[in-house]
Amino acid sequence: MSFENQFLAAGDSLIPMHCPRNTGPLGPPFLAELSTGTSVWVVQRHADVRQALTDPRLNRAHLFSPGAPALTPYPNLLDNPDILINLDGTEHRRLRRTIGRAFTPRAIERWRPWVASVVDDLVIELAAAEQPVDLIAKFVRALPIAVFGKLMGLDGLDSKRLAYWSDHAFATTAFPSQEVQEAMMDFAAFGAELVAQRRAAPSSDLVSSLVQAADEDGGLTEQQIVSLVILLVVAGHEVTTTVLGNALVYLLTDGRETWNSLGTDERLAPGATDRILRGISISDRDVLPGFMRRAVEDVEIGGVRIPAGGVVAADTVTANLDPEVYPEDWRDVDSASGTPHLAFGAGPHYCLGAWLARMELELALHRLPQRLPEMRLAVSVRDIEWRRGLLTRSPKVLSVTW
Repeated sequence: MSFENQFLAAGDSLIPMHCPRNTGPLGPPFLAELSTGTSVWVVQRHADVRQALTDPRLNRAHLFSPGAPALTPYPNLLDNPDILINLDGTEHRRLRRTIGRAFTPRAIERWRPWVASVVDDLVIELAAAEQPVDLIAKFVRALPIAVFGKLMGLDGLDSKRLAYWSDHAFATTAFPSQEVQEAMMDFAAFGAELVAQRRAAPSSDLVSSLVQAADEDGGLTEQQIVSLVILLVVAGHEVTTTVLGNALVYLLTDGRETWNSLGTDERLAPGATDRILRGISISDRDVLPGFMRRAVEDVEIGGVRIPAGGVVAADTVTANLDPEVYPEDWRDVDSASGTPHLAFGAGPHYCLGAWLARMELELALHRLPQRLPEMRLAVSVRDIEWRRGLLTRSPKVLSVTW
């Protein structure tokens, strides 16, 4: 059974890992309905999706203005109007500028030797572990926790506590609404205490730098500073965990040839990482069919007029497989495309941590198969337990042996 059909056969309405390769031209935006009953314009062609993510007439802030229609059954961390991803214009640029210098490609590249050493240490520990071993707990979650823990000066942070916050921060139906809100209050209290500590006793970590820059700027509220810190903590962990977990399911099944190639040739890692980002979705599209925006005025996309107030879903998963833009199969190790993928978004809200996530993935996807080339799943793909009811979908446990 093919990789695609394994997940189709699991009974999901949408494939949790990736969509099958598109075989025909995609159409213009069309109206659909979210589980909350909210009407949404779904945009799928690559050019249309890019427009939706970069056009200033479509923004995030209006998704949370008074009277805005509900997107998810109950609010989670990403529904906080004070958080970076939900700000636009001058306010968004000010807050993004506060942290942007720490995440430039040049700044990230300076961390490569240290991140490589973290990956090597985790692989060594993994190789010595009793088999079978849970690859998620021992490697996939451990890597971003170690990297962001060091970056933000959180070396002693309880990984189980962070995983709890992450799951609740992106929850849509997985937990009772009250439980999600209580978890977010606990997370916000942690963030407020962390900001206060770094303000009183600054160090060389990213949180101290953010607090200092924000205080010098003077244009940010305390709530915005705290929201920024907790967003960085959870997003820096969640994105890499989800992408890497999904990638490893593919590489240890249908992508076995790529796994073998990555283990023997490090030069393939950057290209393979980009193809995996393009071809394997991390989103649970049962809830939201794309990156959400709302029109502040009438706007035309792909020949269709989106009225002011209309909610738009930029379906980057489908756009990343647009056959007019990517005629090659994303699984082809030797394929290359001159058009950047949209997995990390585009425009003002392009993911700040994209370069760091890429680096972690490139190093992990070479050094893991290099050291443990015979690694294989210890269970059937059908028996993998997936995280459900969140904005993202990835394995909860991935039992492997070698």
